[in-house]
Amino acid sequence: MARIYARKKGKSGSKHPYRSSKPDWVPYEGKELEDLIVKLAKDGNSQSKIGIILRDQYGIPSVKDLTDKKIGHFLKKNKLASDLPEDIQNLMRKAINLRKHLEQHTRDKHNRRGMQLIESKIRRLANYYKGTGRLPRDWKYEPEKARLMI
Repeated sequence: MARIYARKKGKSGSKHPYRSSKPDWVPYEGKELEDLIVKLAKDGNSQSKIGIILRDQYGIPSVKDLTDKKIGHFLKKNKLASDLPEDIQNLMRKAINLRKHLEQHTRDKHNRRGMQLIESKIRRLANYYKGTGRLPRDWKYEPEKARLMI
């Protein structure tokens, strides 16, 4: 997310080099790669974790470059995708941990402000995902329900 409340310019992201064909040094083909993604997902890894494992342990630079489909497509196809997007899940997990901290430390105003910022990010992302159809229109972030969901 962009830096809304900080007066900083943010991080510049690295870009993948332009490539029009499959790299010659990658030994995996489409079906093998799909089986590998499914196996890693059944082990309990998230989409981003699967991408990191494929990059670091298997030498696969980009699933999209090899198969023209993303990791999420293979997870949906095999019914392994979660109902919530991964970025909202991570933010909700962070908000839950911060709420637990604030229950014990009620006067911690700096972290209370941090929790407000995290929850506003969750709501903004939810509006985006409602517009794209990844979340139902009646979905609403509620901290009590979030504890049960995550």
